[in-house]
Amino acid sequence: MSARPPAPEELVAAWGSLPAGSLALLTGGRGAGKSRWCSALASAAREAGLGVAGLLSPAVLAGGEKHSIDLLDLATGERRFVAERARPDLPGTEGLGWRFDLEALAAGNAALGRVGACDLLLVDELGPLELGRGSGFTAAFGLLDARRYGLAIVVVRPALVAALQVRRPGSASLWDLGGA
Repeated sequence: MSARPPAPEELVAAWGSLPAGSLALLTGGRGAGKSRWCSALASAAREAGLGVAGLLSPAVLAGGEKHSIDLLDLATGERRFVAERARPDLPGTEGLGWRFDLEALAAGNAALGRVGACDLLLVDELGPLELGRGSGFTAAFGLLDARRYGLAIVVVRPALVAALQVRRPGSASLWDLGGA
């Protein structure tokens, strides 16, 4: 059963009541604001003096349309291109809709590999690459298993929630932003 996520500021205000090693899956339709919500949470957590780590995948818009995706390392602030809309005739993009930069994916995995203990871990997102193809940000799985965080939030598309719950059984909260 899913619930609407708390406002980032409310979540940070309730930080002391969260059990260590908590996990929440954040889902919602395209354009629902999953990455924006995670970014707002990261900012609120930092302002409260919490240690924030992980990856965000903010959209890059052109003319109001999402045309590419960047990768933001929350520990270093480094931002780089990670994906662009794929032409349907390109091999390896079937069903994805995106062409991923392999060096950026490797950099994302390296960044996840450097994460130590932290208060807030954000992984935006685990999707078809990780859950269907065994590629992408696969270092996130070991990091989640280690539970060296106060709270981890993993962004996952609605159609892949069940696949992630099978891969990560346990008591993860499911937060849904709604949307298309």
